[in-house]
Amino acid sequence: MKQSLFEHRHMAEWEQFSLTLQRLEQDRKADGVGDFPADYRRLCQHLALARERGYSSFLIDSLQQQVLRGHQQLYRHRSHLGANVLAFILAGFPRLVREQWRFVLAASLLFFGSLIGIALLVYLFPDLIYNLIPAEQVSEMQNMYDPEAGHLGRSAERAASEDWVMFGYYIMHNIGIAFQTFASGLLFGLGSAFFLLFNGLMIGAVAGHLTHIGYGQTFWSFVIGHGAFELTAIALAGAAGLQLGWALIAPGRLPRSEALRLAARKSVLLICGVMLFLLIAAFIEAYWSSMTAATPMTKYLVGALLWLSVTVYLLFAGRVRHATE
Repeated sequence: MKQSLFEHRHMAEWEQFSLTLQRLEQDRKADGVGDFPADYRRLCQHLALARERGYSSFLIDSLQQQVLRGHQQLYRHRSHLGANVLAFILAGFPRLVREQWRFVLAASLLFFGSLIGIALLVYLFPDLIYNLIPAEQVSEMQNMYDPEAGHLGRSAERAASEDWVMFGYYIMHNIGIAFQTFASGLLFGLGSAFFLLFNGLMIGAVAGHLTHIGYGQTFWSFVIGHGAFELTAIALAGAAGLQLGWALIAPGRLPRSEALRLAARKSVLLICGVMLFLLIAAFIEAYWSSMTAATPMTKYLVGALLWLSVTVYLLFAGRVRHATE
């Protein structure tokens, strides 16, 4: 096809595309530009044809300039980082948790099973606590939850700390535990299993001991609120680590490196959700759990509501896919 005929046939499209570009460059939210992506693809085809047929450099340069401007506008309008993050929080993360339910179940059994089991044993056999935790740490825990201490959930050294300081401390402490539990999954899952059991045993032993000595009300009213997010996050971090370990143990027909790479994609996304949970947990722990003004019954009610919310969110959020996703 001669260049003159090619230009005559498509000139109107190019002029319309140029007008649309000007509108988008002036107003990112311009109306009536829904066909822009399709028009952009056609312009790219015209540029490829012009180059293949050896048309004049003037025509090729003109089309190329429009393609470059169109590319900038197209991908600027498609960059919906905020919308993507919101979609992940509202739907993507709970879907991923349900998709990986086998690893989540295994991690939950290791963590919550060891926590509940050792809590009952320590409650029934009080001296067992000293086989698990040094006496100095036991004494410190008692001081943190002593009903007469005047502070709640903080050691004597940190009792006067500002809430925002404790918020930062809780974030760093919890993220350290979660990352340790996740990353150690590279040891064929054994590391994640170990830290799930270890953290479950430590938390459970403290819970059983404090309940036995009569500090149960201060302890449980403190942990029930942020525990909904914090304890769930630890279990999910373990699930992400177990997934990495399983990719190394049973890669199927894939090389281990490829199986690990594929598993890491989902595990890293799972950890992103874990970080969100830990951020929420740290906020609640610093600004709500440590409050002494609220009654224990109020904290129990709020904590039960938070546990219910987390459960409903993970089980049901994102089950209906919307057209905008």
